[in-house]
Amino acid sequence: MSRGLLTQRRFAPFFWVQALGAFNDNLFRNTLLLMLTFFAVPRHGWDMGLAINLAAGLFILPFLLFSAWGGELADHVDKRRLVRVLKLAECMLMALAAMAVWYQSVIALFVLLVLMGTQSALFGAVKFAILPQHLPSYELGRGNAWIHVGTFAAILAGALLAGVLAALPAPWSRPAIMATLVGVALLGWGASLALPLPAHADEDDAPSSSSAAAHSRLRFRPLASLVDVLRGGVHSPVLWSAILAISVFWFLGASFLTQLPAWARVVAGGDEAMMSMLMAAFAFGFGAGALVCARLSGGRLELGLVPLGALIIGAASLLLAGVDSAAEMGRSLGMLIEQPEVWRMLAGLALVGVGGGIYIVPLYTLLQLGSHEARLGRIIAANNICNALLMVVAAGYGGLMLSGLGLDLQSFVASLGGIALAVGVAMIVRRPRPVLRLLVFVLVALIYRLRLRGRHHVPARGAALVVCNHVSFMDALVIGGACPRPLRFLMDRPIYESPRLNWLFRLVGAIPVDSERSDPGGLRRTLDQVSQALRHGEVVMLFPEGRLTRDGEVQAFRRGLDLILARNPVPVVPVGLAGLWGSWTSNRHGPALTRLPRRFQAKVALVFGEPVPAAKASRAGLAAQVKALKREADAVIAAGKQDISRDNPAR
Repeated sequence: MSRGLLTQRRFAPFFWVQALGAFNDNLFRNTLLLMLTFFAVPRHGWDMGLAINLAAGLFILPFLLFSAWGGELADHVDKRRLVRVLKLAECMLMALAAMAVWYQSVIALFVLLVLMGTQSALFGAVKFAILPQHLPSYELGRGNAWIHVGTFAAILAGALLAGVLAALPAPWSRPAIMATLVGVALLGWGASLALPLPAHADEDDAPSSSSAAAHSRLRFRPLASLVDVLRGGVHSPVLWSAILAISVFWFLGASFLTQLPAWARVVAGGDEAMMSMLMAAFAFGFGAGALVCARLSGGRLELGLVPLGALIIGAASLLLAGVDSAAEMGRSLGMLIEQPEVWRMLAGLALVGVGGGIYIVPLYTLLQLGSHEARLGRIIAANNICNALLMVVAAGYGGLMLSGLGLDLQSFVASLGGIALAVGVAMIVRRPRPVLRLLVFVLVALIYRLRLRGRHHVPARGAALVVCNHVSFMDALVIGGACPRPLRFLMDRPIYESPRLNWLFRLVGAIPVDSERSDPGGLRRTLDQVSQALRHGEVVMLFPEGRLTRDGEVQAFRRGLDLILARNPVPVVPVGLAGLWGSWTSNRHGPALTRLPRRFQAKVALVFGEPVPAAKASRAGLAAQVKALKREADAVIAAGKQDISRDNPAR
């Protein structure tokens, strides 16, 4: 599907930089936890719970203190250079950590834990901000999916390897840990040296080197930056909603993973091997969910997947909560895997991970596409701060439910499932349009075999018009499902006011068009609604012919297009559609919708042309371009080939 990204220099170096960094973070932290558990606590008589919670708090604290300043830093300096400096700092810290491991200095490891948390906080602000510089908007979803796959795989590998290395014979254990920490850090720094120059930037985004942020003075003021960054996130309702939704994911994820050791011991009746197996199931499910999300998105920002992911998390959590506790503890892994309950646990955790992958990828893509490049680092930083806060809240929630209220682990997991279900339902009720758009796309993909070209010509953000030839009553659904951005489309008022479908047209944001003869003021009202949508940065689609074609050819464009452009000088994206002439929703064999369907999985081609600036757009010129694009779409169908251009979703 998108494995090609891992072999391309515009993405592969950053993937390995991120994955190796996450691996080293977790190897280092788990090594510290093992040293606390088996060395420092018995020798010094420390309280086990206090020591472990202190380690967790010291790692999260820098995210709260320095993420905001890291966001400002990412917006002021060259992101590629910043990544290299931070990876070099990681090499130095890991060299010091290796010495601390050799001398078994737990105090030094605590200090280095804070420094590693600071490095991770600064890197966390730039790691998602740099991605849009190398990937176009229609590949961001796939890029984010692979980043999350690599991160969770690295987290799992780091945690497992820490246990393996710690279990080696005494003469080999410490040297192996030291060599791994330093070696992985050096590999990450080497990967950062291969990062290419920015290869992609949207035309409407000013490069960061010339932005106002780059020219302002950068000062080290962590607390003031924290206030500024959070205030900037609040000022954008869409981005703030995405940040809160991402933070809910980390709340649920932290709640699950924190209780995983106790679940493995108390509910499954196993040991560390069982915990590793459960964590592997979660990580595998998350990776599969992220890649499924990228596949279903097909190069679009598909926010309808977010509530679907929340509902999957909720349903899987309730499935997991229904598993009975083990009758005895301390059983071997070989005995456990023979139990049906264990497989239910693994399936439940894997499904929780699948829901998480589907849930999180579109939200990070929304942050990247919805933020101006000059402020993207600070928006990512605001997200990281809120994520850290919700992870702290997750620890408090777990303590309240399990210790304060005395709930068992199954009831605790059921409460998490209830939260996830409530979040999913609330998203659907508040914004049903993205879910309907997803359902439309799935419906269209089931009915037709789509061949798509040039979808990247639709601007990633900002207002635009999409104009297309009108072949059948299915045209709007096909184009709306294939377009990388949600569309507002114009339709005749008699159809719009259909008693059975009016509720649907209202939900998807259709704009009714009145006949100028029947209602002289109707055209003005329509133009006002179109202008309002364009002023809000939406994409409006219209069929300038005004009616279905009678002969399959493109008819003359009407003057409504000129009226819209006179009011709203926005770019116009011409589109050619082919493959629907002859369907039961077209006029080829008589009036549309008067006979039964005779074709299924017919080939339909859509070809998007380059945007035409409003100053150069005219009815005649756009009609000629749509005719040419329609001929190209006809040729795609006639050749019988599936388009293999880089923006094709392989459907």
